[in-house]
Amino acid sequence: MPSPQYPIVQLQDVKRIYTLGNNKIYALNGVSISIEKGDFVTIMGSSGSGKSTLLNMIGCLDLPTSGIVKVNNTDLSKLDDDGLTAIRRNNIGFIFQQFNLIPTLTAIENVEIPMIFNGASPDTRRKKALEMLKKADLPLEYASHKPNEMSGGQQQRVAIARALANEPPILLADEPTGNLDTKTGHNIMELLKELNAAGTTVIVVTHDPLLEEYSHTTIKIQDGEVIE
Repeated sequence: MPSPQYPIVQLQDVKRIYTLGNNKIYALNGVSISIEKGDFVTIMGSSGSGKSTLLNMIGCLDLPTSGIVKVNNTDLSKLDDDGLTAIRRNNIGFIFQQFNLIPTLTAIENVEIPMIFNGASPDTRRKKALEMLKKADLPLEYASHKPNEMSGGQQQRVAIARALANEPPILLADEPTGNLDTKTGHNIMELLKELNAAGTTVIVVTHDPLLEEYSHTTIKIQDGEVIE
């Protein structure tokens, strides 16, 4: 009997409310979306639309004021901090706009960090890090370079390799081309497309309409609400 299918990410009537003095700010206001395994999704919206808050919900970095968020069919509201950490570690890879590489570490050492938290041995970490850097299309002569010795595009490839280190089924990218020139940004998006073709669910948050052409599904958000 086949196993039941379910969305890899599901939000049901999610609200995220911040209190500022006597005012309530609805960063998300009743958002309901479903993302299927293997999809390539672009979440689009202008600055302040709520798209980054939505990404934080999917990435288990924030919890809703009300509503339900499920990742891999697990209701996040049922988990404690250790449970949320485990969901992030085993299911989600993050690619940040500012790269967020540790400046004192080399490229290969940066990629090893998630595997340290997963308890991998030094030999396993080193072998896997080299494999991920190759997958991210970074020339291996840069493996021993620190971030300030690499271009923005090279740093982004290291960030992608790090996000892939534990082979997560979901890859989240926050404005992945925001700090890159047009050609390098195109190359990074082509790489994400290849990863998606290999089975990874890719979710990209952006305000750039040009990135929409790479995705299968587009979710448009405005003032904390899905409008399309």
